Amino acid sequence: MIYKFTTTDPAQTIALGEKIGRLLRGGEVIAYSGGLGVGKTTITRGISIGMGLGDEVTSPTFALVNEYAGRERSLCHFDMYRINGGLDLETTGFYDYLDGNNVLAVEWSENIADELPDDCIRINIERVDDNTRVITIAADERFAEIAL
Repeated sequence: MIYKFTTTDPAQTIALGEKIGRLLRGGEVIAYSGGLGVGKTTITRGISIGMGLGDEVTSPTFALVNEYAGRERSLCHFDMYRINGGLDLETTGFYDYLDGNNVLAVEWSENIADELPDDCIRINIERVDDNTRVITIAADERFAEIAL
């Protein structure tokens, strides 16, 4: 299923992320695509809030992964900008995070496209202007409720 949203400020992008976060059970991989500064970390902040993990989400650009641990599930936020495929991916510990309790949010997922599970949630963010974003989500039917 494909779901399309338009947000006109960061607060709306965070609110959309919160709705997504409330639907996550653990074990999902979210594959982001979109250019620099489009709001990948902003929507991840909302997902973290929706998962009950708080809003202290920062870009993993220099760390490669930031982990936000919860009692039931954790959010692992990856930046794959400098990763070029499976061999580089090994150094991030990516495969170690793929268990039923973690949700992986992967920025620059196109750099590891061949390593992603077939059933990953795909979120593309397009910048329309300084504030407006078109967010397209390719995911299973449980996400239909956020489109209402």
